Amino acid sequence: QVQLVESGGGLVQPGGSLRLSCTASSSIFFYTMGWYRQAPGKERQMVATISSRSNTDYAESVRGQFTISRDNAKNTVYLQMSSLKPEDTAVYYCNARVSTLSHWGQGTQVTVSS
Repeated sequence: QVQLVESGGGLVQPGGSLRLSCTASSSIFFYTMGWYRQAPGKERQMVATISSRSNTDYAESVRGQFTISRDNAKNTVYLQMSSLKPEDTAVYYCNARVSTLSHWGQGTQVTVSS
């Protein structure tokens, strides 16, 4: 079973940037990797995904603002977030998915506030 550990969250001012990392305990080569977020009182929603072939998909709300990437050699996926807004505040979760298997990390808090 793949274990995922997120890092890089924290408090940032509006307009700032953060880079989240998610490192897996084993190879992610065949996995579609994704970042999801859940704000208080809201459902978890997809932010960005990257396939095993590095095809990317973004939620409309973050398109052009966030960039997802992967480094298979390091078993790591990244989410570069820029021009952050208060509405980006949420717990961000990493996901690894292949076929019917889906693994989640424990989440990392991102707070955008002045």
